[in-house]
Amino acid sequence: MNYAYAASQNQINVGLNTNALDAILSASPIVQLTLLTLIFMSIASWAIIFAKKKRFRDIQESDIKFEEFFWRANSLDDIFEALPDFPHSPMAHVFKSGYLELRKLADTSMAKEGESTTTPLLSGMDNLERSLNKSLEIEIASIESKLSFLATTGSTGPFIGLFGTVWGIMGSFQKIGATGMASLAVVAPGISEALIATAVGLAAAIPATIGYNHFVSSIRRTELSLHNFASDFLNITKRNFFKDH
Repeated sequence: MNYAYAASQNQINVGLNTNALDAILSASPIVQLTLLTLIFMSIASWAIIFAKKKRFRDIQESDIKFEEFFWRANSLDDIFEALPDFPHSPMAHVFKSGYLELRKLADTSMAKEGESTTTPLLSGMDNLERSLNKSLEIEIASIESKLSFLATTGSTGPFIGLFGTVWGIMGSFQKIGATGMASLAVVAPGISEALIATAVGLAAAIPATIGYNHFVSSIRRTELSLHNFASDFLNITKRNFFKDH
């Protein structure tokens, strides 16, 4: 009787001393690989979130300053010369593309009409519009870079964790079949590693999903702002530099 009581006490103590770290260390290689994959995805997601948060802050501040300077400037040449002051502004990059195309059209018109001291009336509005749209798309694509990883983590994280969960439970059933016992001491390690895999999967997926949705919303606002600026730039150049159609 005393021996049986001591054995049961040892089993209870082992169960009580099993923490999350013990469960991970004693987990099967498949579950450990699953956990390492999820941890890597979580760390990478957080790194992207912090990097994107900083970049969007820089973009917002730079675009506000550039737009204010754009409407205060006396000429497009003055704005072009000040572009190095706005290295993080997509709006400034779109302006640069449009300005260079506009100058190219002006050089072509002056070459055709002969050197003139007056500003020539240009043709080729479609070329300028295409240049602005191309630059805008390049800026949006640059801003969107690496967001697909957040989307992937958010959508696959829970399922990767579920895979670890299923594998851990399978291990518990295998132990039951091998020992013929269904006690808590037999099934607890497998169930513990299974639940940890589920928790880590959710911990990786939830921040990634929230971050992705937040940044997509910010990108849409930035894209709208760039479209509005490109339209304003086109209107200004059409009134001042292009022939009436």
